[in-house]
Amino acid sequence: MKIDYYQYRLTIKELIRFWSEGLGICIVVNFLCYRLLWVFVITVPFTIFYLKLKKQTLIQKRRERLRGQFKDAIHALRISISAGYSMENAIGACLKDLRSIYDQQEPIIQEFLYIQKQMSFSVSIEALFMDLGNRSQLEDIQNFAEIYAMASKSGGNLNAILGKTTKMIEEKIETGKEITASIAAKRVEQTIMSIVPCGIILYVQLTSPGFMDVLYGNMVGIVVMTGCLILYLLAFWLGKTMIEIEV
Repeated sequence: MKIDYYQYRLTIKELIRFWSEGLGICIVVNFLCYRLLWVFVITVPFTIFYLKLKKQTLIQKRRERLRGQFKDAIHALRISISAGYSMENAIGACLKDLRSIYDQQEPIIQEFLYIQKQMSFSVSIEALFMDLGNRSQLEDIQNFAEIYAMASKSGGNLNAILGKTTKMIEEKIETGKEITASIAAKRVEQTIMSIVPCGIILYVQLTSPGFMDVLYGNMVGIVVMTGCLILYLLAFWLGKTMIEIEV
């Protein structure tokens, strides 16, 4: 099956889950900032934006999974070619190895099944890897496709080329893992700091009933709370941006 890595169809389970999460956020925001039914009704369409946001997150996670799985794929290809297989036969051997590691629905399994099927229609392997690189827009796969295409045309040592490419991708992925581990504490801090303002408002409301009533049910309170909410969302976005490092 040919996968478009910039499209994702949410399952019914995912739709219900993410819509419920979005609706829950609307309820919490309305309770903390407004306590007005009409404001809640206005914020409900936010759930559509939230669904799109979660869809983009799932798209990115799928691309990252493919990136990590591709490293294992070219490693298996290298072993098969070292054993004397042609690239065509190495694809089949690689698929068997990948099936022992990954579930049938994983992107790399679907891609190698697609490659194997297209090879039976006499589609060149170079074109198939190029197509995968274009659909995924992953630099590692694009580089591999270009290197393999040049090696096929020039008759270069495919085993050596695969070895160097595998090492390069492995080093890049390991660097990414080290960076992720080094900023893991910062991610936790950012999450905690995002919760703190909501916790403070809730704490004041519970420990001092009526203290914040002046901010609810009037236009001045709506304006003040909306301004605070905008600042909070801006700070949240900046925090997320600062800890997102792409390798």
